[in-house]
Amino acid sequence: MGFRRNIIITGGAGFIGSHVVRRFVDRYPDYRIVNVDNLTYAGNLANLADVAMRPNYVFEKADICDFGRMLDVMRKYSVDGIIHLAAESHVDRSINDPFTFAKTNVLGTLSLLQAAKAVWEPGGWTMPSAEPGNGPVTCRFYHISTDEVYGALDLTCPQGRLSETSAHMVYGDGFFTEDTGYRPHSPYSASKASSDHFVRAFHDTYGMPVVISNCSNNYGPYQFPEKLIPLFINNIRQGKPLPVYGKGENVRDWLYVEDHARAIDLIFHRGGTAGTYNVGGFNEWKNIDVVKLLVRTVDRLMGRAEGHSLGLITYVSDRKGHDMRYAIDSTRLHKELGWSPSLQFEEGIEKTAEWYLAHQDWMDSVTSGDYMKYYDEMYSNR
Repeated sequence: MGFRRNIIITGGAGFIGSHVVRRFVDRYPDYRIVNVDNLTYAGNLANLADVAMRPNYVFEKADICDFGRMLDVMRKYSVDGIIHLAAESHVDRSINDPFTFAKTNVLGTLSLLQAAKAVWEPGGWTMPSAEPGNGPVTCRFYHISTDEVYGALDLTCPQGRLSETSAHMVYGDGFFTEDTGYRPHSPYSASKASSDHFVRAFHDTYGMPVVISNCSNNYGPYQFPEKLIPLFINNIRQGKPLPVYGKGENVRDWLYVEDHARAIDLIFHRGGTAGTYNVGGFNEWKNIDVVKLLVRTVDRLMGRAEGHSLGLITYVSDRKGHDMRYAIDSTRLHKELGWSPSLQFEEGIEKTAEWYLAHQDWMDSVTSGDYMKYYDEMYSNR
């Protein structure tokens, strides 16, 4: 069977990656989707059990830092597009082990860029079409990044106020736009900022067709429970402490993962070459308010009185260099490509909590062994 396009999705067994793989496999049966994942601690092929046998899906276990392996995969499948999601992404882990983040996020991205250049540049950044009579396919390297590269915004309105549209709360006057300068504060965000710059450099130096997006905090099914929302859903379920950094006043913008996957689809197909798009939910919440919403939601879904588990909230020492506020302005993405988030946060949390409670076997399988050691090291002395 000839495929109209051959696309690598790196990190496809991870949280966001699995949703992107599933969307592309389902929506584009004439695309061959090559999931490249090294199956480190947060990668899990069980996340994709429903598409594993599809004729347009292929899995390749590989380390993106291995240039020779990336070159082989590119040539084996005549790849004409890369959606690059593979990354180390947990800020606390980056504080403890910045070298691993630099290796995966910077050198891994550079390895992919070099492999893509080797395969695509000789053909003028195109690949031959598998469909008779069709012209060559224009290649594209799509790099998914984070809003954390921009640094932090001031919390000028700590009590919150309604936005100009009265649709959501805001906690300050500024927002991250695509023109905001980079000012990363953690080893994680520094590694992502560096990888963003390498992607742009390959366009400016060699002419590689690239596009970048920077996204706010994602949540939803299949998220590894080192992140706040699945971690706290699981702890509420088990009656374990809910460790809140500092006073819980830090503000984050939240986006349901399927809305992000939809944005990635649009940007890959229609985003401007060398363009940058911010992807956010217009959904600012203080961490402590997220925790209280999770408590009310999970308690109710488990048949308890709402608020039964509020006593589990435990304030712990703050993270080093903890950015105060992130808030994304997604106006460009909305105006150019027509994208908007589909869910309000409360609705997304309801769906997310329902999923984790209905898939306790998945949660139990990923929170055994090494996870418990990590959890103890992270929270036992705070």
